[in-house]
Amino acid sequence: MKVLVVGSGGREHAIVRALLRSPAAPEVLCAPGNPGIAADAQLFPVAVDDVPAIVALARDEDVGLVVVGPEAPLVAGVVDALTDAGIPVFGPARDAARLEGSKAFAKEIMEAAGVPTAAWTTVDDAAAGMAAIERYPVVLKFDGLAAGKGVVIAQDEAQAGAALTEFLEERRFGPGRVVVEEHLDGEEVSLLALCDGVRAIPMAPAQDYKRIFDGDEGPNTGGMGSYSPVPGVDTARALELSAVVHQPIVDELARRGTPFHGVLYAGIMLTEDGPRVLEYNVRFGDPETQAVLPRLRSDLVELTTAAARPGGLSGATLDFDPRTAVTLVLASSGYPDAPRSGDLITGLDAVAPDVEVTHAGTARAGEHLVTAGGRVLNVTALGATPAEARAAAYAAADQITFAGRQLRRDIALRAEERTT
Repeated sequence: MKVLVVGSGGREHAIVRALLRSPAAPEVLCAPGNPGIAADAQLFPVAVDDVPAIVALARDEDVGLVVVGPEAPLVAGVVDALTDAGIPVFGPARDAARLEGSKAFAKEIMEAAGVPTAAWTTVDDAAAGMAAIERYPVVLKFDGLAAGKGVVIAQDEAQAGAALTEFLEERRFGPGRVVVEEHLDGEEVSLLALCDGVRAIPMAPAQDYKRIFDGDEGPNTGGMGSYSPVPGVDTARALELSAVVHQPIVDELARRGTPFHGVLYAGIMLTEDGPRVLEYNVRFGDPETQAVLPRLRSDLVELTTAAARPGGLSGATLDFDPRTAVTLVLASSGYPDAPRSGDLITGLDAVAPDVEVTHAGTARAGEHLVTAGGRVLNVTALGATPAEARAAAYAAADQITFAGRQLRRDIALRAEERTT
């Protein structure tokens, strides 16, 4: 069986690796991929947003399943096009993908489905945004896609005004509205679920780190690291949370005639008043996937193929390695505001063989590997305890060097402290 993975980042590299672990021994293709993925799959120079070309590639290569990694092609309707061509695909159709494509739509669906979330309103201009703020800190979210950089937690009036001006007047991410949202306190958990249009089956919980610097300081990024599992969120608790945050959404979308197939990612704040959903993504999270999939013992080919069919996950169960996985992100100089490319990467050959290194933003310059984006590499290690996993991950990461490398030193530290 041939499986085509669409995407070119660390998430897609982790998906490729997980698919290759399947007993089905699939032939894995990737479009467009990256130099790291090239060692594991056949690459095709097709852009993720070129929907006709993706359909043509899947048809020409007689692909049995397409797994879509990033959000942009999902929002653009690549699943609809592949489905119309009779090609099985793991991912939500365009209408269901609006859960990520529009923060306001996601809020409306949560309200209709009875999913607990923060108080919110939408605004179209900066003045209205300032008037809608009742207290600080406040969360300001650009309504559309923003590559993980469209959320600002404003601590005061000056920060709020700057963010609203950037989003609504300077239009950093294009035209769109802003969701003004109540700031919640608590602990964040990322919980992904596999969905078949009828049911949601939760995966292992993870926790990610959005800010660029230790101690959750500095600007938001696409994610600087993650770990799985999360202390205090065992299998029973994950099932309870999924019944509150995933299944009602799947039910509501099915009721509307837009069934959700694929991965439904819920960013959850565990508050004193119970769980509250911060956001939904409609694909595997990044970098949570890099920590969750190395722990997955179940057959990802079987699971994704089943989820692509209505009700196909009936009776399915997920099995995870009990060990902790810690994923570190090595980011380029200047990330997230002005990431630098072209810096020589060395030391990959010194990494221990039991540590998984996935490529996120790399390129070839002759015989050399160089940086080519904000988040460059992901380093994932497994350990019997969070402390063991952290030690192995940081030991491996410190073998890898490039000019201006950025690396947080506190990934999974809370988990280590809770278990020692």
